[in-house]
Amino acid sequence: MNKLLFRSATLIHPESKFHNQVVDLLILDGKIEDIARTIDVSGDDLEIINAEGCFISTGFFDLNANFGEPGNETCEDLISGTSTAVAGGFTGIALQPATDPPVHSKAGVSYILNRTSSYLTDVYPLGCISYNRAGKDLAELYDMKLAGAMAFTDGTSPINDSGLMSRALLYVKGFGGLIFSYPEDTSIAGKGRMNEGIVSTYLGMKGIPNLAEEVSISRDLYLAEYNESKIHFSTISCAGSVELIRKAKEKGIQVTCDVAVHHLVLTDEALSGFDTQYKVKPPLRTQKDVDALIEGLEDGTIDAIVSQHTPHEIEFKDVEFEIASFGIIGLQTALPLALKAGLSPELIVEKMAINPRQILHVSLPGFEKGDEVNLVLFNPEEEWTFEASTNKSKSANSPFMNQKLKGKVLAVCNKKQFYYQQ
Repeated sequence: MNKLLFRSATLIHPESKFHNQVVDLLILDGKIEDIARTIDVSGDDLEIINAEGCFISTGFFDLNANFGEPGNETCEDLISGTSTAVAGGFTGIALQPATDPPVHSKAGVSYILNRTSSYLTDVYPLGCISYNRAGKDLAELYDMKLAGAMAFTDGTSPINDSGLMSRALLYVKGFGGLIFSYPEDTSIAGKGRMNEGIVSTYLGMKGIPNLAEEVSISRDLYLAEYNESKIHFSTISCAGSVELIRKAKEKGIQVTCDVAVHHLVLTDEALSGFDTQYKVKPPLRTQKDVDALIEGLEDGTIDAIVSQHTPHEIEFKDVEFEIASFGIIGLQTALPLALKAGLSPELIVEKMAINPRQILHVSLPGFEKGDEVNLVLFNPEEEWTFEASTNKSKSANSPFMNQKLKGKVLAVCNKKQFYYQQ
């Protein structure tokens, strides 16, 4: 990327004087050379991209992405995972520690940072809360923080031990760390495989009630308040959870949360055909829950939208529903699904680019002359087909495969690297 001009794009960046205005953006050697209503420039080395009708913003940032490396590279390695992230418009991802072995030491954190330092997408490792994600003993939290871990989570393995969670919240408070809580009381969830409700009863499937999530959130809110510590809830899915967090914020508890984008457009009715591609955790809920989640995004209760990208090889999905693995790939479909949920481009940028960085205290790239370029260009109206030829992931476990989607990422720039797809 040498000399690049984006012409007639609508900029979304609240800190810029050009916010919500149509601008030209000139990039030279990875830095913003000029930004104005109109830029008159020419040259043989100039590449011009017509961005009329498109939006440009700081690159998206995902707080919940799962790759296989180290240990399960056959479903997704760091190269394929970040390539998928780029195609989805993400210039930053927080990488879950659910690998083999898990990222529960500074060596694991350093491995990821060293492997990905030159990639277009910035990778921020999350460390485990407990050793081996077993929920018994605290992992090397401080050492991992010094090595570069941005926060701590056991992924979709919830911390059932209240004492352990309390100690974790108190311990990280001392060095400015942050705990990501996956809210599920496993003693209530049991062996459920989908949402407990009318559809699960009709299908004869064991269900996971909303109560399993809400009880866990209630407990952790009490623990965070008691320890005067920050806490972040990953992938909330219930109307009751939204209300609990809304009241906690009003009370002054230091809490943030996110929602997986597929929970904004899908309900448990999608499982009527026992299609394992719709099997996710937390499970797809009801339309009432979907409506509450969208309302929570609009009123600021829910801070961020995540992809919850969870790749699986075909043998883990092409089996009976009862034994199929939870999860779908989501990095490339995050933007189209957010648009399908009825969210405006401005709200999407807030929840997928700005707020995730604020939660992890990652500086927000700017759009001033001389700033290093970190951006995504997307067209909310353009349609494309998600299929084998466009899928960048090693895995294909998505219910949206071979479907036409509306909302396309056209270009991504970061660290003097440029990605463009027509």
